[in-house]
Amino acid sequence: MDLKFSKVTRKGPITIVTLSRPEVYNALHIDAHFELNKVFDAFSADPEQWVAIVTGAGDKAFCAGNDLKWQAAGGKRGWDKGGFAGLTTRFDCDKPIIAAVNGVAMGGGFEVALACDLIIASENATFALPEPRVGLAALAGGLQRLPRQIGLKRAMGMILTARHVSAKEGLELGFVNEVVPQGEALAAAERWAETIAKNSPMSIRASKKAIQKGLEVSLEQAMTEQREYPAVKAMAASQDYIEGPKAFAEKRPPKWLGR
Repeated sequence: MDLKFSKVTRKGPITIVTLSRPEVYNALHIDAHFELNKVFDAFSADPEQWVAIVTGAGDKAFCAGNDLKWQAAGGKRGWDKGGFAGLTTRFDCDKPIIAAVNGVAMGGGFEVALACDLIIASENATFALPEPRVGLAALAGGLQRLPRQIGLKRAMGMILTARHVSAKEGLELGFVNEVVPQGEALAAAERWAETIAKNSPMSIRASKKAIQKGLEVSLEQAMTEQREYPAVKAMAASQDYIEGPKAFAEKRPPKWLGR
């Protein structure tokens, strides 16, 4: 795949996707969105890739959001089915995705991070949904995900003021999982990814999907229906489902196949 606005690195079962437009703080335009949609399509479809990390090029920005200068100059705005950065409407991906936020995560950039399952932030990371300051609204998921992740009043406090939030406050609010020194966000995200990859990928996918689907319905309905979710059924029919208990009984590390 010929990539112009991103870079992809694979380390074993881990895919690292780097948003690469550092000259504009990794802000994204339509061509970048379509490219990233293909990148995450490839990750989702690859049985050998179990966890993804998304980060930004350089040490100043994860993603500054929509490229407003591009838009102001008449550039066409839009994205593919996966949404902003190929991620914000990627509801069918049951593989875990980690955001390694290494600087500013503004607007769409914050929405990309919120669409990930975990957020690891460097001390210099800053988060905001500043769209109201430029006559826009955070319609790539920010207005829906943030209240669900940190509660209505806290989210309204951020959204209505468009204020910037530090990594430390993000941890306190609950949308950041870990804060690390500047320059160490990617390494910390890799540590999380490696820990996840020690588990059965089939179990991880089943767990993620059961959580996502379960939050849409009542507790009773979720517990009644969860065994019928495709990812849960796939886990129960997999070789890993046999390998896990067998390895435990034989007192050896399991050899996960992801199928």
